[in-house]
Amino acid sequence: MTHFIRFPDEATGRDALEAVGLLTEDGQFITASHSHALDVIGVITRGGEWDLDGNVITPPEVLNGWHLNYVGSLPEGWKEFVVEPENPVRVWA
Repeated sequence: MTHFIRFPDEATGRDALEAVGLLTEDGQFITASHSHALDVIGVITRGGEWDLDGNVITPPEVLNGWHLNYVGSLPEGWKEFVVEPENPVRVWA
């Protein structure tokens, strides 16, 4: 089962990942093992418009939080961060 997770910010998310052993000593994400899969999405934006030179015409909407998808037994303390999006930005293939 995929758990859609939204932490309030990246620092909180990284702290939660570190607390359950999903960060290496140098801060890299441990994205897979025999018991879990982790898809770090981060900040989600929607929309926006740019000209051909890459200049912003209309800035994208920045959604609240720092997001990830997690497959495996939900780590202790993460339940409060579970969300159920109507249209997830990313799902497992």
